[in-house]
Amino acid sequence: MQIQKEVCCLKTKKILLQTKIFGLVLSLGLLLILLLTVFFSYMESKQIEENKGRMALEISKTVSFIPPIISAFETSDPSKTIQPIAEKIRKETGAEFVVIGNKEGIRYSHPITSKIGKKMRGGDNERALNKGEYYVSKANGSLGPSIRGKSPIFNEKGEVIGIVSVGFLLQDVRQQIMNTLSKVLLVSLFALIISLIGSILLGRNIRKDTMGLEPYEIASLYKEKNAVLHGVKEGILAINKDGFITMMNQPAKRLLHINGSVRHLQVDGLFPSDYLYEVLRTGNPQEDKEMVWKNKTVIVNCTPLFDETGISGVVASFRDKTEIEQMVNTISEVKSYSEDLRAQTHEFTNKLYVLMGLLQLGEYEQAIEMIQTETQSLQIQNSIVFNHIRDTKVQAILLGKLGKASEKKINFEIVADSFLEELPAHIKLSNLIIILGNLIDNAFEAVYGKESPTVKLFTTDIGSDIIFEIADNGKGISEKEIPLLFNRGFTSKTGVEPRGFGLANAEEAVTEMNGMIEVQSNPESGTVFTVYLPKEYERSQKVE
Repeated sequence: MQIQKEVCCLKTKKILLQTKIFGLVLSLGLLLILLLTVFFSYMESKQIEENKGRMALEISKTVSFIPPIISAFETSDPSKTIQPIAEKIRKETGAEFVVIGNKEGIRYSHPITSKIGKKMRGGDNERALNKGEYYVSKANGSLGPSIRGKSPIFNEKGEVIGIVSVGFLLQDVRQQIMNTLSKVLLVSLFALIISLIGSILLGRNIRKDTMGLEPYEIASLYKEKNAVLHGVKEGILAINKDGFITMMNQPAKRLLHINGSVRHLQVDGLFPSDYLYEVLRTGNPQEDKEMVWKNKTVIVNCTPLFDETGISGVVASFRDKTEIEQMVNTISEVKSYSEDLRAQTHEFTNKLYVLMGLLQLGEYEQAIEMIQTETQSLQIQNSIVFNHIRDTKVQAILLGKLGKASEKKINFEIVADSFLEELPAHIKLSNLIIILGNLIDNAFEAVYGKESPTVKLFTTDIGSDIIFEIADNGKGISEKEIPLLFNRGFTSKTGVEPRGFGLANAEEAVTEMNGMIEVQSNPESGTVFTVYLPKEYERSQKVE
């Protein structure tokens, strides 16, 4: 079992990037050096042989035109004149031999004097002696294999009377080639060493750029990054130091209403980017900043990215605050309704105690009168709520507020002319709770403590809008405060608890449904809030 595990580990073990680069450079270096060395060796050997042959031919031509040598052929002992001249030329030119012979190939000169008077060897004189040609040949002569330059000697009549053979031993030519190749190999070895050192430095530099990660690790991180980016619900956006988008996930596109590819586009043209540029400029992160974009409140967090040169970019995350606010407001209203029901239960418990005391004291007539009064009041309100208002969501809200008004000793009247059918599907309970709950609670607070506190609600769905009107007989709102009512955080009340969010939330909920809200106030008669919600919300959206 242990052996199998070790074998599996060996199979799955990855080759390091530095090893791959080193192996690749070594292989390519050896292959290129081998090919270039072979090619250069071949070309150099051919070039050296051609040069030696050309030199031998030029020397032989020059010797064939020397007048004393031509004249010596007509003497009784040509060797006596020719041998000294030939040897002097051989020594000065560096040739291996300068051999001059007659038409029969008998030598008149030779580096080895004992060979003078003997027939020339090699069998390559026919073209010069018979055809009068100048040429280069290779043959095995008396001194060994050599490269030879052959030139015929002509007399004054233009007849071939002899031949000049100048040669260089192939052994010396090959030695020269080897000397040249040894220098080439030395340079090639030096180039190979430099390339290997460069490969090591390149591998280290790449590992530094990749923070020590191997390619398969980078690929794994890339896949994980994509999975995380597109898996989270938050929108994520990254830009470089020039303000160009380098990455944006799908939630960010949906949240910011952006379609198509945005990579390498300037961020300015897509949405307000002040926070991003501020982080780029200062390097200080921005946390939980609110941004309103296309009727949505978005919470933005911006974090700078750093490299060796400084700030290299910014990563921003986006969250939709609208849904969070709706959920929080709904929870708050549910808590408020539970308190309203608790208050209603508490009041009815007190009334039951009073009723029980009257019965124990024998005050039956007062007990009956109390029951009739409460029953009549409940019948009137319940009749309006259940017969005139057909939407269960609104019924639930009003019943809760009736209980709360009863506990606070506030006269909360639902106008008898009110009539409301079931609301369209786009008007959600959460929005109704925010709108009606905040407006009615504000009205309760406005009349609390007055001599005859009264709050009235009127609703109707006649026409193209659904209308809710909440009126109170409070002290009213000044003209200066009316334009500020729906600003988040504004309040005319005092206290340690945070205020100034109810009306702002109500206006946002109304605006979300393409509605509007109006305020009329008079210090003598109180304040009236009127809400208009269109019935055809979806159709109006399409027209826009």
